[in-house]
Amino acid sequence: MEHLVLGITAFLVTVLAVTAACRRFGLNAPLVLIVVGLIGSYLPFVHEPRLSPEVILVGALPPLLYASAVNTSLVDFRRNASAIGWLSVGLVLFTTAGVGAVVHWMLGIDWAPALAIGAVVAPPDAVAATAVARSIGLPRRVVAVLEGESLVNDATALVTLRTAIAAMGASVAVGHVLLDFLRAVVVAVVVGLAVAKAANLCFKLTDDAVTSTALSLLVPFVAYVPAEELHGSGVLSVVVAGLVIGEASPALQSGQTRLAQRVNWHTVQFLLENAVFLLIGLQVRSIINNARGTDLTVWHVALVCLAALVTTMLLRVVWLFGTRLLVHIGPLKQTTPARETAVISWAGMRGVVTLAAALTLPEHTPYRAVLILIALAVTMGTLLIQGLSLPLMARNIGIHGPDPREDALQEATIHQHAMAAGMEAARAAAGPHDGDTLERMQAQGERQVNAIWERLGRSEADVDTPSQSWRRLRSLAIAAERAEVLRVRDEGLVEHDVVSTVLAALDVEEAGMAKLQTEADRLHTTPLRPALPDSPCDHLAQSPCSVEPTTAGYCEQCELEGTDPVHLRMCLTCGHIGCCDSSVGLHATRHFEETGHPTMRSIEPGESWRWCYVDELLGAGGD
Repeated sequence: MEHLVLGITAFLVTVLAVTAACRRFGLNAPLVLIVVGLIGSYLPFVHEPRLSPEVILVGALPPLLYASAVNTSLVDFRRNASAIGWLSVGLVLFTTAGVGAVVHWMLGIDWAPALAIGAVVAPPDAVAATAVARSIGLPRRVVAVLEGESLVNDATALVTLRTAIAAMGASVAVGHVLLDFLRAVVVAVVVGLAVAKAANLCFKLTDDAVTSTALSLLVPFVAYVPAEELHGSGVLSVVVAGLVIGEASPALQSGQTRLAQRVNWHTVQFLLENAVFLLIGLQVRSIINNARGTDLTVWHVALVCLAALVTTMLLRVVWLFGTRLLVHIGPLKQTTPARETAVISWAGMRGVVTLAAALTLPEHTPYRAVLILIALAVTMGTLLIQGLSLPLMARNIGIHGPDPREDALQEATIHQHAMAAGMEAARAAAGPHDGDTLERMQAQGERQVNAIWERLGRSEADVDTPSQSWRRLRSLAIAAERAEVLRVRDEGLVEHDVVSTVLAALDVEEAGMAKLQTEADRLHTTPLRPALPDSPCDHLAQSPCSVEPTTAGYCEQCELEGTDPVHLRMCLTCGHIGCCDSSVGLHATRHFEETGHPTMRSIEPGESWRWCYVDELLGAGGD
């Protein structure tokens, strides 16, 4: 028992140490963990953990899929349903057939085991694909497609694998295969929806964060096991439950409950995701040694593994560009941009599910050890080759992630509309003595919106924005408050529970300010790539993108009144330059109120966007 505890501790310490070092030096943690595991598999003092398919497919896969699904936008999933379907069903079957044909020809085995290993290596891994995609910063559409594919493709592959294994003992008709696949999908969807409905009802009935979090940890297993027992796809059932619960949770759960679940699931996801990459590397030595016990030469085995790897990667490229061409020449005339298609075609990293699925092959399978080695070769090869080259490829073809400044613009717009709706509801319910309260609420809402606008603009300004001043001074105040609370605690003057409550409130406030500061820093280290859509606003449509300014880069009213401007805005009717609402004078807004000129644009360096005061809508700035 001591050795088991020591081994688990060493394993987790390695995961934490490597991921911490990767964050410190900007390295790709999944790939580094694989290399560390590979090296560790050949060290004599490292005990290799046994990779049990049940542990991965039942213990690790459901929570990982649920954690991804519950944070996946159902709106984005529906929007990209066509692309996800082509990849998660069509490409999996295409790869299964292609790799199966290569293995059948090179090893001389029957079609059933050949197609089985094809199904094993066909689906990119949910963990690997999204971990690498997010770490290098790809467009949200690309990440959404990869996430959607990786959530659903395991269901197609595992059902196909189950059918292929069944065919090893007897012939299986095509109709039976289609019926089995259809039943797996229908059962999965029904079970997933039923579990999601029951879970949402429980979430609605309880407002205790601990109880709700514990319930959420059970959901993936409650969705997986019944579906599998009914011969459905447990994987797809978990995905359906996660998507539905994630969509409904903001309306059913309190903010405290969602925060607690988010923290716990991030921890679970972090540990499982990184652990599986280290686990992959640790399997290398034993899998290679097992493959040596066959009548095939080393070169023959190596050639088969290489052929399977190359076939797997090439088939994805062929399928992506082939289906893109078919859709392009078809009646829809809509397709993914070529550059995004190229990135998606090269983001086919396999993961631990491929190895776990390979281990489910029956013991009597011909060349079983070699087939497992093929799964390892495809997993390692795609992770290292595609995972390492994908960032370079994305940079070379001009693919990049979402622009944080555009996010801030849209975030400010959403907050402004939400604040207006909230104030309308508050005024409707206010009594005759609530005037002061409404004024405080209005001021607080405006401060929150202005804090978002203040993330934009010039980073080299000498004068702090109001939000920057608030964060700087409030951080010092929180440190002093915490020190005083700890002094009181150490003197034993108050109860521990009371101290914990006060400290928790300070921690929440400090964490919120730290997140805002991180976002602000990220804005000024990322170049702006304006790609805002044209706003459906008549004022913006009719206004020019730029006019001749009345002053050269300063606010006249601020100079006259002796105040400091924060961000500069230019009226697109007369060229008046004024400061934004984060400044003391609010001269841009005051100009609109005095003249009625409806639109302005930012003239801060690197920014290209316009704003309509009348409709409160955002638009692209043009050139």
